[in-house]
Amino acid sequence: MNLILTVVAVVMWGALAVIWIRRIRTRREMERLSITPEALHALIIANHEVLILDVRQPLDLLTDSEIIPGSQRLSPEEVTANPTLIPIDKELVVYCTCPSDKTSRAIAHRAQGVVPNVDISRVKFLKGGLTAWKAKGYPVEPYNKTFHLDTGT
Repeated sequence: MNLILTVVAVVMWGALAVIWIRRIRTRREMERLSITPEALHALIIANHEVLILDVRQPLDLLTDSEIIPGSQRLSPEEVTANPTLIPIDKELVVYCTCPSDKTSRAIAHRAQGVVPNVDISRVKFLKGGLTAWKAKGYPVEPYNKTFHLDTGT
């Protein structure tokens, strides 16, 4: 009976170790692939050539129709269907309004997969998205272009 309990304990500790290591790797990847609002603002002020993509869902854009000045709008569905829409010839920052930056992280990963051997350090997602940008008091401008609101019909 003691041997069975020992084996179960070892297996449980091993499983916990694997989960812990995966979380550390995910956290490190998040840090490596993200850029803070302060760092992005500094790049913009320094006239650094960086392409900023707004990849918010249409409903998010409908409720908050402001955009970071100079950014371009691409819907996540368009990018998923046609990843060649993502320019990879310059540094790229993508942002959304998801609490965990889920959409922008997915698009950043998609951009990294468009061309083999692309320098992944050139593709970042804005940590905290538009909400974090606005919380710092950085400028936004109205988004006046039309867009398609997918109603699922």
